[in-house]
Formats: sequence, C-alpha cells, structure tokens
Amino acid sequence: MPEPATTPSIACDLLVLGSGAGGLAAAVTAAHLGLAVVLAEKEPLIGGTTAWSGGWMWVPRNPLAREAGIGEDIERPLAYLRHELGERFDEARARAYLEAAPRMVDFFRRHTALQFIDGNAIPDFHGRTPDAATGGRSVCAAPFDARRLGARRGLLRPPLAETTLWGMGIASGAELRHFLNALRKPASFAYVARRVLGYGRDLLLHRQAMRLVNGHALAGALAASAFEAGVDVRTRHAARRLLRDGARVHGAVLDGPDGPLRVEAARGVVLACGGFPHDAARKKALLPHAPSGTEHCSAAVWAATGDGLRLGESAGGIVDASQTSAAALAPVSLVPHADGTVAHFPHLIERAKPGLIAVREDGRRFVNEADSYYDFMQALLAATPAGRPVQAWLVCDHAFIRRYGLGAAKPAPLPLRGWLAGGYLRRGRTLAELAGACGIDADGLQATVARWNAMAAAGRDDDFAKGETPYNRVQGDAAAGHANPCMAPVERGPFYAVRVVPGSLGTFAGLKTDTDARVLDASGAPIPGLYAAGNDMNSLMGGRYPSGGITLGPAMTFGHLAARHAAGADLH
Repeated sequence: MPEPATTPSIACDLLVLGSGAGGLAAAVTAAHLGLAVVLAEKEPLIGGTTAWSGGWMWVPRNPLAREAGIGEDIERPLAYLRHELGERFDEARARAYLEAAPRMVDFFRRHTALQFIDGNAIPDFHGRTPDAATGGRSVCAAPFDARRLGARRGLLRPPLAETTLWGMGIASGAELRHFLNALRKPASFAYVARRVLGYGRDLLLHRQAMRLVNGHALAGALAASAFEAGVDVRTRHAARRLLRDGARVHGAVLDGPDGPLRVEAARGVVLACGGFPHDAARKKALLPHAPSGTEHCSAAVWAATGDGLRLGESAGGIVDASQTSAAALAPVSLVPHADGTVAHFPHLIERAKPGLIAVREDGRRFVNEADSYYDFMQALLAATPAGRPVQAWLVCDHAFIRRYGLGAAKPAPLPLRGWLAGGYLRRGRTLAELAGACGIDADGLQATVARWNAMAAAGRDDDFAKGETPYNRVQGDAAAGHANPCMAPVERGPFYAVRVVPGSLGTFAGLKTDTDARVLDASGAPIPGLYAAGNDMNSLMGGRYPSGGITLGPAMTFGHLAARHAAGADLH
C-alpha cells in the first residue's frame, strides 16, 4: 500500500539497511569518503549478530601478519579456496576479496576507532587441503573501550548472555585460557581477579561493561566510528519498500516510531539486514533438514528474518539457492529461560577439549568432535537416518565439566545445579543412568566409551582422527598433559550430557552480487543503486566453510567495497 502523500522525506547520498558488520562497514567507509549516510536498523539496538559473534575475520595477507613477518603470495590462499570450494569457486569474486580485504583492514586501522589483534597462530579449518595455512590469515577486533560511545553506548546490543560470565565478555585465546586455568595457576587467578574486579567497577559506575571484546568490540568500535563520522543512525526504523525509478534504486520507505519516512538516497541503498536465519519460509525452502522451517535453531539474533532478501527480490535481485549449504551450520543447544523463552547456544569451543565425545541416540560416535562446527553438523546430518530427529549428545565426565564447562554451563567454581534443575544438563552416576536420562542406547554408549578410553590412553583416534590437524590441536588443550591434546578418558562419574540440534551462525544463501557488491538481476546485470553486504550477499564460499571468519571478513570487505563504489572512489 502506498504511503500517504504527507509522508515526511529526508535526503542522503547512501542509505544502509542493517547495523551488523557489513552495514556498519559500508556506512563508516561512505561517511569517510564524504557521503551523507543514513543507517536504518529495525531493532532498538545496533550491532546485529556481529555483537554476538567471536569477531574473527579471515583476511589472508593482512597487515598484522605482514608486520609479524608472515608473507604469502595471493595465489596461495586463492589456491586453497579453489581446492575447498570446487565447482562453486568464483575466481573473480575470490580474487577481488583477497585483494581488497587487507586494504579494508588497513583503512579501518588508519581512519576509525576499530583496531585489530592478530590471529597469526590460528590455522585454516582443513589442514590436509593443499595450500592450507597454519596461521597468518586471521584478525579479530581488539578490545574496545565503550566509553568512546558516550551517551549512546546504551544503543549497542549486549553480547549473548549465555556466552558471558555474569554479562562480562571473555576474549577468545589467551584470556579464555586464563579463565579456564584460574583455579590451577596463580598467574591466571590474578588475571581473572583483575578482570572481575574491573567489571564490578564498571557495573557500579556505568551499569555495564566498558571493556568490550570479540564481536561485541567489533560492533562497538564500528558504531563509535559511525557516530563520529556523522552517520545518521536511526534505530526502530524498518524498511517497508525500496524506491525505484525504472530499474534504479534511489531510496526506501521506512516504518519508524513516528510513522512512515521516505529516504531519498542519491547514490543508492546497501542491504545488510542479516540474511534469513529466522525466516521459516525461506528455511523450509532452502534447508532440507528443516522441512517445516522450524527445525533449524540459528544462533543469530532473532531480528534477522530475511528482510533484505525480500527487498532485493522486489527490485529484481536473485537469491542463489545453489550452495552446498544455505546456512553456516553449527550445533546449538537450547537454553530454557525462566520467562519461557529459549536461547540458542552455539557450541564452538569445548568440543575439541580432551575428554568429550559426541554420540547419537544409538550411543555411537559419528564425527571428529574437534573439527569445525560446520563439519560437525555436516557429519550429524549425514549420520541421521531418514525420519529420525537430527540431534546428538555431547558427553563428558565430572572432571571435564568442572575444568571446561559444557555449553552454557560454566566450569568450577560456578555451580551446575541450575542447569540440572532446568533440564539443560543431564546427569547420571553411571553411563547407563546417563543414557536413560537422555534416551540414548545404554549398551551402545558404554561400548563407545570403552573404545574411546582405550584410544585416548594410546593418544590416537582410530575412528575419526581427532587431534591430527593443526586446527584440531589449537582447539584442544596441550597443557592438560595428555598424549593427544584433544583426547582424554571419559571415566569418572557422575557423567553429564547436553543435547545439540541443527543450528547456524547465520546464512549463506543471499542475493547474487558482483565484485563491487552490486546486486545482480536475472540476466546477471547490476541493478543500479542496489548493493548487498553481510549475509544479504550470496556467500563467496559457495556454502562451504574453509576457515573461521569467512562470514565477517567478506561482510566487512564487501561493505567497504560497496561504499567505495557508491562514492566513485578508487580502491587503491
């Protein structure tokens, strides 16, 4: 229905829809290049799923790696992608990404509040693939001081509560190791004590954490940069429809707190609304394991309901449904809240630690638990017979859960009773009792654990090769002193389990775009004035997952490229 003739109107150069990494990167870049930018976010808070993420970006040949003496020719990461993506490898887009991503990092380091830490010791996921790297291809947002946001820090989406300690984010890597070792190493105890005391001080003075980490730091630094660059950020403004003059897109009508608002955007519109992780109809169409659209429990923010894809299609854009997987698959557990809501917790860390196995209802292992979250889910989907629920149980003993935690349940000294009382955790004094509590075949589980314990003692997983790639070993715990950093016996009760189901960190299937992030029509021609970034853009990876950070890296880079194209700026 057309809006009333009296609909108020504003003008800008570039309109960005969505406030995750892709949208904020586009907005900040465009403002730096002199464009007047409006950023519209339908939620009251900005940051999107980025604020809940780990904040890692896959950026081969990045400036931090080069400064550390790690150099490689562009052809090596290009060859890795060629091997990994197979028939879905798009040379033009892959090369454009690998050339632009390091420059993107350099731009944000030099011109914005966003700074980075290196991931020079983080390997690619698939160490057996030719041209995989053992490090130097990753960066993460550096910790960020939220005080730089000033009075607007309340607009930033907080991190997912279940991934924090009392609301305090814990940085991956060295900081997380300190927290896991706080009861074993005096230096770690002292570090954790300082962090907890600092967080307590922040709560007293500011009612929230001031030291932001991981994706929360990425979203916060980008948001601060947008505010400082003069971006007109409007929360609670949902896009109703695009404005078009023939084929050209020149703005959108937004629904805001005061009613409709017409935004004329001379240089066009960037769609960065977060993909379709909570769009049941699109999930039903594109995810075979979600026949009703409800069987897929994404860990993305609930507001990501496919708005950008529908807007792009209304202008002639095409959603690519040809990927190996339409979603960035990951196992999630369902965390019940007292108010009846359920959180989706992504299992990214503990699966590789020594002393955990994953089994299906028959009690048998089906996967190398230390492989990537995507590979874990692909294996679970393949192992589940037709007609059976797609689910698995992560199983461990008491020593493991007290050292590493299990899902949303934290390690010692934090209590487990709440997680047990609510049914999130299952416990049994014996393996047979645990199996009964979970609906797992008891004989199968006992036989699996007996075989696992024998292999763990030898330090070799003869079934799934757990612990044999660089990525596995980095995710494990070499300091635990086992023969294999990813293997330890499951032997001393009580035993614990948590159920995991199909989920994702976001979606891959998006609008087809070119190397400048321009949305393409059915003929493959760019739609004038229309761009897509983040998960609204069809994934460069063709539905595969070769390394950590392959969502945020392209989101930042193609958001940056979209803004440069809209501004008519030379990349170099």
